[in-house]
Amino acid sequence: MFNRKYVPIFVTVGLFALMFAAGSFRYTGFFSLQVILNLLIDNAYLLIAAVGMTLVIVSGGIDLSVGSVIALTTMVSASLVQQHGWPPAVVIPLVLAMGAVFGSGMGAIIHYFKIQPFIVTLAGMFLARGLCYVIDINTITIDNAFYTKAAQTRIHLPGGNTVSVSVVIALIVVAIGIYIAHYTRFGRNAYALGGSEQSALLMGLPVGKTKISVYLLSGLCSSLAGVVFTFYMLSGYGMHAIGTELDTIAAVVIGGTLLTGGVGYVVGTFFGVMIQGVIQTIISFEGTLSSWWTKIAIGLLLFLFIVLQRLLSSGKAAWKG
Repeated sequence: MFNRKYVPIFVTVGLFALMFAAGSFRYTGFFSLQVILNLLIDNAYLLIAAVGMTLVIVSGGIDLSVGSVIALTTMVSASLVQQHGWPPAVVIPLVLAMGAVFGSGMGAIIHYFKIQPFIVTLAGMFLARGLCYVIDINTITIDNAFYTKAAQTRIHLPGGNTVSVSVVIALIVVAIGIYIAHYTRFGRNAYALGGSEQSALLMGLPVGKTKISVYLLSGLCSSLAGVVFTFYMLSGYGMHAIGTELDTIAAVVIGGTLLTGGVGYVVGTFFGVMIQGVIQTIISFEGTLSSWWTKIAIGLLLFLFIVLQRLLSSGKAAWKG
């Protein structure tokens, strides 16, 4: 019997196909592999951050610090590389470790002090964003050879299509995220935690370790997204990635992950990001619409998917069997 919990992801994939088909019929040059690859190029950093957010929401939490950690990563990277002459081989592992420590710290506070994730990660958001301006209030432009090469390098595919290095990194992160979420004990523990923390405790699962690890991974993904964003922008700035945490949550929800936790798919998140990208592309091809229509469209989709989730949750007892 068809399991209703898979409905959101099928709706997400179908919606992406429908929107891409509509764009292909309406606009000349829209139907091409390069357009799809461009969606990935422009949203690689968002996809990386969304993988971490998926695991957080699956476990029943939320992380509002994503955009600020991305900005802080760009600022720390730009400051160390551009102003202090540190080599990228040292800076990149350092900022990744910084993100992991930042995330695990929030996870520890959430677990040991029993504070709502919304409040803790909101504080983390303000802290990380504030630290950006402690480093510098202005934009720090990067002209380091490694960063410029990473930004300009294109990997050639058959048919004359190309992708950036950031896309390769994002797809590797998606593959790892799928493996962690669906094929490891940690992933099963995260789903169990999101389903019911009390039940997870009664089953003897390592709730505290799992919760801290989930936020550690989210911080790591956010800092890696910051590295990719630095390649994309070639600068560090405290205003980078404003609102990215909301775009990330939107992608996860549109991808079929329940905000209440316990149900979610990294593959669905991938298509959630792609839907946001195809909306932006359609508006770009249209030429007469403001970029704010992207937010309007995403807002409407969020409403629809939240209603869909509510309908499915109300019938949870029925589809569990």
